Amino acid sequence: MAKARTAYVCGECGGEAPKWQGQCPHCGAWNTLAEVRVESARGAAANRYATAPGAAPDGPGLRALADIEARALPRIGSSIEELDRVLGGGFVPGGVVLIGGDPGIGKSTLLLQALAGLSAEHKVLYVSGEESAEQVALRAQRLGLVAPGLKLLPEIGLERIAAALLSERPTVAVVDSIQTLFSDALTAAPGSVSQVRECAAQLTRLAKQSGIAIVMVGHVTKEGAIAGPRVLEHIVDTVLYFEGDTHSAFRLVRAFKNRFGAVNELGVFAMTDRGLRGVANPSALFLSQHERDAPGSAVLVTQEGTRPLLVEIQALVDDAHSPNPRRLSVGLEQNRLAMLLAVLHRHVGVACYDQDVFINAVGGVRIAEPAADLAVLLAIMSSLKAKPLPGGLVVFGEVGLAGEIRPAPRGQERLREAAKLGFTQALVPKANLPRQPIAGLEVIGVERAAEALARFR
Repeated sequence: MAKARTAYVCGECGGEAPKWQGQCPHCGAWNTLAEVRVESARGAAANRYATAPGAAPDGPGLRALADIEARALPRIGSSIEELDRVLGGGFVPGGVVLIGGDPGIGKSTLLLQALAGLSAEHKVLYVSGEESAEQVALRAQRLGLVAPGLKLLPEIGLERIAAALLSERPTVAVVDSIQTLFSDALTAAPGSVSQVRECAAQLTRLAKQSGIAIVMVGHVTKEGAIAGPRVLEHIVDTVLYFEGDTHSAFRLVRAFKNRFGAVNELGVFAMTDRGLRGVANPSALFLSQHERDAPGSAVLVTQEGTRPLLVEIQALVDDAHSPNPRRLSVGLEQNRLAMLLAVLHRHVGVACYDQDVFINAVGGVRIAEPAADLAVLLAIMSSLKAKPLPGGLVVFGEVGLAGEIRPAPRGQERLREAAKLGFTQALVPKANLPRQPIAGLEVIGVERAAEALARFR
């Protein structure tokens, strides 16, 4: 009998190597190669991908781009407004969505609620690979969901799931989770690199050919990334991540990839005894309520996708009690904090080399855009001087290494959101000054960091 051949597959990029080695030759990651058995059915499996979706089975399906009619993609509303916002308007027929997050953060709860809302007008299917049918029914009962049209399939066999999808032809199907599935074409255990890659590729191809919108739930590693090969995130259309502390009542769903909508779109949910509920005014979550103005607090108008959000940036500057002062940033990039402290010293003349500096974005939100720079500098100066900023002030703007204040995108939308929430004064880059005055909002434009900080010293 012929000896089965084995290969070593990288868990990060999915690349193969003939023998084990410490570093992947394809992506350079360390200790990511795992041994998998190469099946004799590999050639037959490869034939399943020989024809592109929509191509003729006996030809290459070549078409001129000018001859293809571009049609607007129809959207399938999930009945959950915040989820539709993150998806770019709803599910797309034939689209594949991958959603990841920490255990217990609410992935299955949110998707069960979405399917229950869709079941009133569409055929939906929930494939459960981690829970029995009775367990899913108990969760639906606890959430108070009434969905007589929701079909449930407790199954982990890929071939049987594919047969059920083709026979039922649901509008939207949820697979919870992709790491529990296995294909009969492979003998590797469920959750292995080869199984995850094969099952995801098969489901993606089925979705494109049948027009079924498929949502796959993915486990995450201890670093927070979706477990399995990185090819999993490349082949799907949309990648969503759940953020937030499991001990907090609020959850954030962020789009990191979306072929049919804006990336970095943010949906805000509150966890209740009846499941996840969308938050109508998320800015209120990220603004702490002080009885009086407190030093070290600045309100930032940040942009998450198409939504402007008001977030409170808090700073605490204290005397260092060790030779190496601490620089700690929660919700903001720590390297950028070090850069801003250098700008503060060089161009403003304020030194913090003997001070511990702590920065926090209230509410657990993570801010990646550089437009938060000016708010961080003002919060640091306010804490250092023990002098609070004006109560009705909002700030945004990027600070360059030369001390200049650079403009931020969508400045008009940020200012209108601040005025809507009752703020009366805004400190912004001079290039972001509005052409028309905004009722109830005084807008101050600045060009240099020293100029901005001098107004409130």
